Amino acid sequence: MTSMVRPGGALASRPLHFFWIIDCSGSMQGTKIGTVNNAIRDTLPDMCKSAAENPNAQLLIRAMKFSDDAQWITPNAVEVENFHWTDLEADGGMTNMGEVFELLTRELTMPPMPQRALPPVIVMLSDGQATDSYRKPLEKLLSMPWGKKSVRIAIAIGYDADFDALKKFTGNSELVIEVNNAPKLVKAIKWASTIAASVSAPASVQPQTSTAGTSIVTTAPPPNVTPVAILPPLPDDDEDPNDADINADDVF
Repeated sequence: MTSMVRPGGALASRPLHFFWIIDCSGSMQGTKIGTVNNAIRDTLPDMCKSAAENPNAQLLIRAMKFSDDAQWITPNAVEVENFHWTDLEADGGMTNMGEVFELLTRELTMPPMPQRALPPVIVMLSDGQATDSYRKPLEKLLSMPWGKKSVRIAIAIGYDADFDALKKFTGNSELVIEVNNAPKLVKAIKWASTIAASVSAPASVQPQTSTAGTSIVTTAPPPNVTPVAILPPLPDDDEDPNDADINADDVF
């Protein structure tokens, strides 16, 4: 009897799209955007290593910036080993999120998103209040199959970040990571970069936590719910050992 061969071969991998969405409004100037540039660049070797160790997924990276409008920095998805970070500058514009969600909606439509892809990961970083009518574009994004299934993370930079808008984006306040200084921003970005490995792990070995606090195993997260339990442990709010050495310019 001849065994069935999967398309692409026995070890065919499934594409996993990872999106960095970066606020480049005027308030991001200085330490904030510099920290973001350095931290994302520093995550790439570990992301490459993790992807190389996982034959189940093909990790593809794209990046977008937004202020007065939204623009893809990476026009097409790039395999992580070929992805190079280009430093961004804050351009003095506003914090318009609506076009971000419109561009994401176009990319999460089938096609171009393949049917057999893994849930995409979207990480948005922002430090300001949304300055446009973003709700309808966001509702459209979240009404689409891949929008619903996506793992959406937000990093709220500083006390002026629009926590309400970011919570609507993630659908879960636990997935809005609040940071108020450069070391915590670096920590949050590094944590976010590890999410792809958790999403691409076989469902049969993804741990979840019951209400009693014990570890259980499930075949899949509930439909249309961001699978918080399969993510790596969230970054804690403990003081960093070197917090006393943080310069005033490093506090947001």
